[in-house]
Amino acid sequence: MSALQGCVDECRRCAGLFRLGRDVEAALDMVDVFEGAQHFLVSASPDIQQSWAQVLTQMLDCQERQDWLGLADFMEYELIGLLENSAV
Repeated sequence: MSALQGCVDECRRCAGLFRLGRDVEAALDMVDVFEGAQHFLVSASPDIQQSWAQVLTQMLDCQERQDWLGLADFMEYELIGLLENSAV
C-alpha cells in the first residue's frame, strides 16, 4: 500500500468514527490525518493548496460547531478528493 493510499484510508476511518459519534477518539486521530494530508498537499499545485486551505477552514468550523457529520463528509469526500488529485 502506498503512503497516499494509507492517508486516504485514515481519512475514511476517522470520518467513520465521527459518524459513529466517537468524536473524542476521532478528534485525536484527526490531528494525525491533517498532518499526513499536509505532507502530501504542501507540494501540490497552487490551486490544490488553496483548496486545501479552504477545506481545512471548513472542517475546523464544523469541529467548532460540533457538526460531526459535516466534518466527516468533508474528510471523506473533499479531503480525499484533494489527496487523489494531488497525486495526478
